[in-house]
Amino acid sequence: MEKKFEIRTYGFGELAQLYLPRVSKTSASKMFSSWIYRCPELIERLQGAEWEKRQKYFTPKQVKILIDHFDPPY
Repeated sequence: MEKKFEIRTYGFGELAQLYLPRVSKTSASKMFSSWIYRCPELIERLQGAEWEKRQKYFTPKQVKILIDHFDPPY
């Protein structure tokens, strides 16, 4: 049975680890951050959803933007 991704508030590291489950939370956060910052269009969309640099969590609206860009993590 395939697991369905839940759109909800996620901590930055929590969401990063869903995308990068085989690395530590710190490393996953750094890698996920680099993915985000490589795409100015994504940053612009996130900022339109009230996201700010160094924010510790993603709102459901921001999570939706991220999974639209990266696809769900599973």
